Amino acid sequence: MLNRSLSTFMNAFTASDYTMYPFSTQNAKDFQNLLSVYLDAVFFPCLREQDFWQEGWRLENENPTDPSSPLMFKGVVFNEMKGAFSDNERLYAQHLQNKLYPDHTYSVVSGGEPLSIPDLSWKQLKHFHATHYHPSNARFFTYGDLPLEQHLRQVEDEALSRFDRTQPDTQVPPQPHWTSPREEHVTCGPDALAPDPARQNTLCMSYLLGDITDTSEAFTLSLLSSLMISGPNSPFYKALIEPKIGTDFSSVVGYDGSTKEASFSIGLQGMAEDDIERVKQIINQTIDDIIANGFEEERIEALLHKIEIQMKHQSTSFGLSLASYIASCWNHDGDPVELLQISESVAQFRRALAENPRFLQEKVQQHFKENTHRLTLSMSPDQSYLEKQAKAEEDKLQQKIQALSDGDKKEIYEKGLELLAAQSKTQDASCLPALQVSDIEPTIPVTPVQMGTAGGVPVQYCEQPTNGMVYFRAMCSLNTLPEDLKQYVPLFCSVITRMGCGSLDYRQQAQQIELKTGGVSVSTQVIPDSTHLDMYEQGVLLFSSCLERNLADMFHLWSDLFNSPRFDDEERLRVLVMMSAQELANGISYSGHMYAMTRAGRSLSPAGDLQETFVGMEQVKFMKRIAEMSDLKQVLRTLPRIKKHLLNPENMRCAVNATPQKMSDAAGQLEHFMKDIAGNRKERKTVRTSIIERPLDPLVTTGPSRKLISDSTFQPCQMKTFFPLPFPVNFVSECIRTVPFAHQDYASLCILARMMTAKFLHGEIREKGGAYGGGARMGGGGLFSFYSYRDPNSVQTLSAFRKGVDWARSGQFSQQDIDEAKLSVFSAVDSPVAPSDKGTGRFLSGITDEMKQAHRERLFMVTDKNLQDVAERYLGLGQQTCGVAIIGPENESIKKDPSWIVK
Repeated sequence: MLNRSLSTFMNAFTASDYTMYPFSTQNAKDFQNLLSVYLDAVFFPCLREQDFWQEGWRLENENPTDPSSPLMFKGVVFNEMKGAFSDNERLYAQHLQNKLYPDHTYSVVSGGEPLSIPDLSWKQLKHFHATHYHPSNARFFTYGDLPLEQHLRQVEDEALSRFDRTQPDTQVPPQPHWTSPREEHVTCGPDALAPDPARQNTLCMSYLLGDITDTSEAFTLSLLSSLMISGPNSPFYKALIEPKIGTDFSSVVGYDGSTKEASFSIGLQGMAEDDIERVKQIINQTIDDIIANGFEEERIEALLHKIEIQMKHQSTSFGLSLASYIASCWNHDGDPVELLQISESVAQFRRALAENPRFLQEKVQQHFKENTHRLTLSMSPDQSYLEKQAKAEEDKLQQKIQALSDGDKKEIYEKGLELLAAQSKTQDASCLPALQVSDIEPTIPVTPVQMGTAGGVPVQYCEQPTNGMVYFRAMCSLNTLPEDLKQYVPLFCSVITRMGCGSLDYRQQAQQIELKTGGVSVSTQVIPDSTHLDMYEQGVLLFSSCLERNLADMFHLWSDLFNSPRFDDEERLRVLVMMSAQELANGISYSGHMYAMTRAGRSLSPAGDLQETFVGMEQVKFMKRIAEMSDLKQVLRTLPRIKKHLLNPENMRCAVNATPQKMSDAAGQLEHFMKDIAGNRKERKTVRTSIIERPLDPLVTTGPSRKLISDSTFQPCQMKTFFPLPFPVNFVSECIRTVPFAHQDYASLCILARMMTAKFLHGEIREKGGAYGGGARMGGGGLFSFYSYRDPNSVQTLSAFRKGVDWARSGQFSQQDIDEAKLSVFSAVDSPVAPSDKGTGRFLSGITDEMKQAHRERLFMVTDKNLQDVAERYLGLGQQTCGVAIIGPENESIKKDPSWIVK
């Protein structure tokens, strides 16, 4: 349906005790189409045996066409779950839940323990579906401005009326309470990117709390959890993070209300084995301290302020967030409406606190100090963990194979061929409803912006219904920054707002940010030019938001950051560096395809090269190096050097989104801010000589401009890189240098990427190859990227990418395929934009509504000839330069091939 609809979201989520099938769209006809397909898929699926083999698990010859090749386990979910458990954080969280709730459904892996998956039969699956996926066990949620009666009629006619009521008996009983605390230990694979190999232990204490259907208690406990662990002012941050015993809190931390009875967890990761007893003592001591001292009033206010902002800030997925927010409680027969009355919960909380100043301390006494249902779980790396996993899988496989007769093996081979044949056939999807290209709006709504200046700095004002919030952005150029400081920029961005400023130390600064803003952040930006592949803009983006009443305070925080940031606390820097390095290392098993794509694009364009420096594997390794340094003084000294180049009003432009009523006030405050920071203004020489200027306002060519780097000497080159990492699955990518956004072929390449993904690559990489995902995408920087995600294959997937190109060049697709790809591309192009983000694209990359409309018209015009033509000219072998990257387990064939660089 992704290709037959203008959906803005479509998926299915599996929680520990429910499955949720959400979709959203802005088009009424589309809503009916999707509802109809979702009702049919959930309540009347075919669930054929072949579907179970493909998506679940099967025994099959390694090469399905060769009966003498060895038998192995295959299946999409089987590989997905192997990939999921290669992530130590995920592994730890899973063990923690299974062991804290050992007596019922939470004691098992809801997504499937990889080695238990081959024990599930097709018949069991069908029976489970018939009993659980039944209207008597279902709940429906709609959100939006379409009339409710229509939805209800459709749900009744197409699903409910076709069933009789049953008693599904799916309620989860309460977990029997332990009379004394328990301790458990588990092992995991070693982390190749850990800054200190001797410190890879995790320890955490988890407490079983009350039933989540008691909404006011749940609200109180979740607030209490934030007070205990959130930010540098919280008691657990001071007690556990600041002494640098570990790199960060454990992967599970704080309040978790996703199970029938909630839990609270506190602990550390990245610690030495010798510190385990000490950490247990610190946790118990901190709980005693909280009971004795309570919390400062200002911290409670800061937290309630945060809730107020969350209620006012509008996101484009508001309905989806609400559905997820109420799902667990409602699933256990709690009252979803009560849960949504957040203002009432806040008022109730304030009353309880006013009546009893020790209200929170008593809760800590009751739920933590006196709670005997407490689990202490430690996890340590085992050097032979992966071997043991592989051996367990091999044993399981042999056990299955030994039970087979020759007849069984022959049947497996024949079934494998049948499945391959079915996968190679084009499915007839004509029974599915579809929108037409003519249902797509021909023009985009215009977003009006006003250009102005404040203190000589260009400003874009965008009036929007922001619901009482103000959003501020500033783009600061990196053009004068010396090359040797470039790789420190991401670190600078992550610490600049967390080390203190002006008269505030980092704790006071964190408090002020919580009390007065919706957050303050700085991030790197590499913005490719829309007309030229070797041109780009480089900078950092400052972003913050606040309630209208706090506008002056928000700008005051920024003034302090410009005028007197603090770079004097080496201990604080070490804490931030350790957390940052840990977070980067943990992210690879989750976003490996992004790292592979970034790496593959590195040698193809100057912007791609800089992206790898800022957000690629390069940055992961750089941060690992910094985390390993015993002395950070040299790093501390680079920060002010970077600051004077970046936080310079001379190389800056701003944008403000606010309501029309508030805009002149915001402009006045911005003017005041510019006066405050004028002392930082200095003309500095740019490092690169070739700077191209592009007017900020296309209608005023003499006005202020964006200053882009033009790298005419850049030579794109072929490069194949392999990163061996201890994962059981691969992430594979190939990138090809094509054309920029404004080029006439860009639209054809966008449609081609979506069509190849849906009509060819999905079948090859997921259905046949068994990877969890894969496809192609066209990037704004002119790089056409192929990728696979959690893939059991490595080099073989590269030939699947090649086959996809041959398929496109030979024109084996229909007009229907093209129209579906157009729908799919337009659903992304037209996805809703929140008031806080309107005008941002134009502000950052200079892409105006007129340019977007021209791109839109080119998308409508794409024909089959265009698609074959761009596939031939850009993607054909030897036509353009390409880069390749694979992240995955040790690979002998790659190591022997001299064309690969092994990192």
